[in-house]
Amino acid sequence: GDNTTTTPLRSLCASLHAQITAFLSEDVPTEKLRAVQRQTRLSLSIIQSALDRYPLTSLSLSYNGGKDCLVLLILYLSLLARHPWLPHSLPAIYIPPSHPFGSVTEFTLASAQRYHLALDIHVADEGGGTKGKGAGSMKEAFADYLRKHKEVEAIFVGTRRTDPHGGKLSGEGFDITDGGWPRFMRVHPVIEWHYVEVWAFLRHLKIPYCELYDQGYTSLGGTNDTHPNPALRVEGPEGEVRYRPAYELEEDGEERLGRDW
Repeated sequence: GDNTTTTPLRSLCASLHAQITAFLSEDVPTEKLRAVQRQTRLSLSIIQSALDRYPLTSLSLSYNGGKDCLVLLILYLSLLARHPWLPHSLPAIYIPPSHPFGSVTEFTLASAQRYHLALDIHVADEGGGTKGKGAGSMKEAFADYLRKHKEVEAIFVGTRRTDPHGGKLSGEGFDITDGGWPRFMRVHPVIEWHYVEVWAFLRHLKIPYCELYDQGYTSLGGTNDTHPNPALRVEGPEGEVRYRPAYELEEDGEERLGRDW
């Protein structure tokens, strides 16, 4: 691809750029959305900084269809509208859990197509562990990916401060891997976003998301370690149980209550 031809990816980026630019200049009605505007500007500056530091061919994206990397993806695409050169599709890695939800896999693959991601699927090998997607298997999947894609130096990840291991990452948005991980720069532009801000962004901009979130799931892992969030449980007069949608949860600290790890 190049700058002179309008490819489907470039058209998509242009339309998302227009949408994000309009959102940032909007006089939004709530303090929550004003906070989302501030977070959006911060994330865009981290992504821009990655685009200044690395050639596009050496950047990849870790994508699993979840709400956090969806925010990251939309912002990344919006900035690429101004990039002089775009490939036909963008490199990305998908590491599904060992017991995936069909609807999550379906959403991840469909959205990867919609957003023009060249999705490389690396199944994490469990090594006999019982706890879903262990760190060892993640390391292996990334090592395997980097062996195949030697040009990749930095990978965008949707990690947030309140995620497991998110607490020790830098607020600048760049951390080189450590502790026996294959070496690459982790770029985490949504590190400071709060749970409610993620949902305010996705809903305000009407970004399609995985249907499981509307069934009370607030954090998506595998079928063996993910349940609807008990904080969203509602019991009807006849004792029937339903779950409110994920976007109605208010507290960062309750996001993983439906997870076993």
